[in-house]
Amino acid sequence: MIDYLSGKFVSLEDRHVYAKIWVDEQTGMVGRRGKLARLIYMTNVGTIPDEAQVQVKVGSQLVGTIDEGFLERLRPGDIFVLGGQIYMFKFSRGMVAQVTASPERPPTVPHWVSEQLPLSFDLANDIGRFRKLMNERFCSGKSREEILKFIHEYLYVDPKAAESIYQYFFEQFSFAKIPSNTLILVERYQREGLSYSIFHTLFGRRVNDCLSRALAFIIGRVQHCDVEIGINDNGFYLGTEKHMDVRRALALLKTEQFEKVLAAAIEKSEVYKRRFRHCATRALMILRKYKGHEKRVGRQQVSSMLLKNALMRISPDFCMLREARREVLEDLMDIGNAKKILKDIEEGKIKVEETQTRMPSPFAFNLVLLGYTDLLKIEDKVEFLRKLHHDVMAQVYLKKGKEAKKEFDYHAHWEEMRKKVREEQEALRDRMKQLVLAQELRKDLKEALFDLIDGHGVNERVGHDLGQQWKEYKETWPEELFRYIFDRF
Repeated sequence: MIDYLSGKFVSLEDRHVYAKIWVDEQTGMVGRRGKLARLIYMTNVGTIPDEAQVQVKVGSQLVGTIDEGFLERLRPGDIFVLGGQIYMFKFSRGMVAQVTASPERPPTVPHWVSEQLPLSFDLANDIGRFRKLMNERFCSGKSREEILKFIHEYLYVDPKAAESIYQYFFEQFSFAKIPSNTLILVERYQREGLSYSIFHTLFGRRVNDCLSRALAFIIGRVQHCDVEIGINDNGFYLGTEKHMDVRRALALLKTEQFEKVLAAAIEKSEVYKRRFRHCATRALMILRKYKGHEKRVGRQQVSSMLLKNALMRISPDFCMLREARREVLEDLMDIGNAKKILKDIEEGKIKVEETQTRMPSPFAFNLVLLGYTDLLKIEDKVEFLRKLHHDVMAQVYLKKGKEAKKEFDYHAHWEEMRKKVREEQEALRDRMKQLVLAQELRKDLKEALFDLIDGHGVNERVGHDLGQQWKEYKETWPEELFRYIFDRF
């Protein structure tokens, strides 16, 4: 047996301690002795895990909070936007995430989709089949009218929708290739000194999560580099500072070893640590309530990490660890269908082709834009999409031997828009600092507010003062200043 409270092995005779937890090493059964056993069971049983907001701190200063579900997606080195500021995730401890300011780097983590349902694997395959049929008609030289008629009959859409679908596929076909359920297209391009590979794997977000983590793990181990990941239902991208050997990584990723590779990839991830806490709570190895006292989620998380380390010393295949891995790989991800995709690649049913592009293709651009959606205003995004479309059509015209209109520089425009956003943020911060100076406040409070405006957070004492006097500040401060400060507080 293992005594959960001490983490040491004990004999069966030592289990007389009042209400002490014990675990059977072979079966994983959890037991308690004493009069409190039934009460503890009735007050802690349940399958809905406790969720809480995670504090985001730079050192000891609080800069905001995020959902625990969002934290699950983060890996060390990921860049995300919080309160209009850009931060890099370092590590988490309990319900506190430690970050550092990263104003010069673009976000690598898309905005939080919360409870948005992923695209199902079956529906994704149906869309892939439609893509394949469209590609066959373009390759066979069917006329525009014939393809429009096929779209209308296959999808039962109105003429305007059919026209939009036709134009979208025509631009992708003319610019690169049309990926489908039997063709995975890998686009390679350079941006800001990084090498990116975009995988057009329209199999749903859960399958893409499996494939992207496994490939990133292999590339990171083989090439000894950090790998940036972006995922959505239509595919995923990987980014590194070195040139990625995608074909070698796919060759190393065998179906028989896929589950072991993926288990190793998630071993130190936030999602695995959080899901283990849920499993341990359901197994009553971590108590939410005891003798009328309720344990905070942060304490539960710390206890779960101690428990996880103790179980790893017994066996990496301990039942609780297996259940946490299963929950991540089968419930959160879709390892079953991901194995089917790998097997089809190995058997040649699904082909993988690479292409080098100067900029993302029409099918890929939405994936590349994910990390920037929190920075760009909607009008800036529309403007950028319009100019990007202009550039895509210019490339299409050049391929067809027609005179192209003047192109715009994709990378230069990104830099221009980022510079514009930084200038607007800097101007806003300067205006807020001027408003702070105009208020009659203590010197230390003004300095703390300057730090908060600069994205460095506030210490606990100043935070307590702001929380105690917020009603007074609401009446005396300008509304713009009050909203700016307390939205970030």
